[in-house]
This record gives sequence, C-alpha cells and structure tokens, in this order.
Amino acid sequence: MSRYTEAVCRLCRRETATSKTGEKIKLFLKGDRCLSKKCAVERRGTAPGQKTQNTKTRQKISEYGRQLREKQKMRRYYGVLETQFQNYFREAQRVKGQTGATFLQLLERRLDNVVYRLNLAASRAQARQLVTHRHFRVNGRLVNIPSFIVKAGDVISIGETSQKSDLFQAAIETAKARRHPEWLEFSETDNTAKVLALPSREQIDTPVDEQLIVEYYSR
Repeated sequence: MSRYTEAVCRLCRRETATSKTGEKIKLFLKGDRCLSKKCAVERRGTAPGQKTQNTKTRQKISEYGRQLREKQKMRRYYGVLETQFQNYFREAQRVKGQTGATFLQLLERRLDNVVYRLNLAASRAQARQLVTHRHFRVNGRLVNIPSFIVKAGDVISIGETSQKSDLFQAAIETAKARRHPEWLEFSETDNTAKVLALPSREQIDTPVDEQLIVEYYSR
C-alpha cells in the first residue's frame, strides 16, 4: 500500500499558505513538536517551494480550489489515503442524516484516531503503528487494523505485556494528565477506555468545513 514518505511538515505549511483567513493551520502530524517553537508552521508558515515564498502575490482561490483544499486537509489530518477516503464518504451517504457530520464521525471512530484522542500516542501516525503492532484490544479481542470502526459501548484496552513497557508507562501517565473528548472515558484503575457514545459534530474539534467536502464529491 502506498504511503506519504516526504516531510510531513510540508503538508501543514501548504494548508496555512492557502488558508483564506491567513490563520496558521496545524494538522498535528508530529505530536508535541507541533506545540513547540520547532514547529515548521511557526518558523516559516509559507507553502513549500521557492515560488510560493512571496505571500503578496498569492492568487485568488476558486470555489473548486477551496473544496479541494478542504478535502486534502481533512484527508491528511486523519492520515487516510484517497481511495479509502472516498469509501468513507460513500458509506456516509448511505446513512440518514447530514452526510458531512456522518462522514466526519466515521473518521473519528477509527481505532487509530481513538488511540490518539485518548493521548496514548503522540500522533495519529504513531497510533497507527501501535495498533498495527498488536498492542490494543477491543472488547478483549486483539485488533491490529487501524481503520477498525469502534461502536458505542466498546472497551479499548492495552495488552498486559505492552503495559509494562516504558513507552506505554509514559503514554498512560500522559492519558491520565490530559483531557480527552467527552465521548471517550479513560479508567485510571485498569488503564482501559470506553466509547461512551458516538461523537457529535460539536464534540469533534477537527478544523474543517465538511460541507465543502460534500460539495466537492457532489459535483
């Protein structure tokens, strides 16, 4: 399966440079580094490539361009490939209700994203790696598929052997100290997490306008 192998900071810089409001957009692809002074968006904030360094000559983006950029931003935010992203959208279309909110909810319910939201991984890329390396169980069953969709009532636990490692000892302490979404619950007694309910749009802080993505795929 293909994957992006270039410097991920270039992706954040691209979204910031094409932002209509000029705000600094971070996709948090490198964990805590994105919150430090080493963040490429903070240091440079311009799109990759020498021709894009002059922000005064920024071209006006068309409506299609806005839709495309929003789609790319959301896809990169969750680390999903194009074909898989389209499949999620088609699945959201088959569900009654708002397609955009359902689409976003499906991406949010991926196991790798849930691990990241619980602060058990510094980034979604690391969360995917941890899931693939068979460190997590859902309802007591080993799951090593990052795209596994969790449901309300599911219990996510860390393998007994994995919990003893230094990596997870630090991750568990981080999970206890940091806040997590309201639709997730982390138990400090047995280091397990529970999906309390499916996330609503108000509980998802992903900085995207999902309606633009719906319009993109509805062309």
